[in-house]
Amino acid sequence: MNKSLATIFLLLITTTIASAQTEMADTLRSNGKIYVVVMVLATIFAGIFAYLVYIDRKISRLEKGKDN
Repeated sequence: MNKSLATIFLLLITTTIASAQTEMADTLRSNGKIYVVVMVLATIFAGIFAYLVYIDRKISRLEKGKDN
C-alpha cells in the first residue's frame, strides 16, 4: 500500500515539475531571456573548466617536484 502510494505521489510530482519547466522555458524563449540564461551557464562552466585546468597543472608541477 505504501509503495503504490509513494509511486503515485512521485509520478504526480514529476509530471507537475516537467510541465512547470516547459512553461518557464517557453516564457524565457518568448521574452528572449533564454540567451541570458545560456550565457550565464556557459560562463559558469567555462570558469569551472579553467579552474580544473589550473589545479591539474599545479598538481602536475607538485608531482614533478618543482614547488613554487
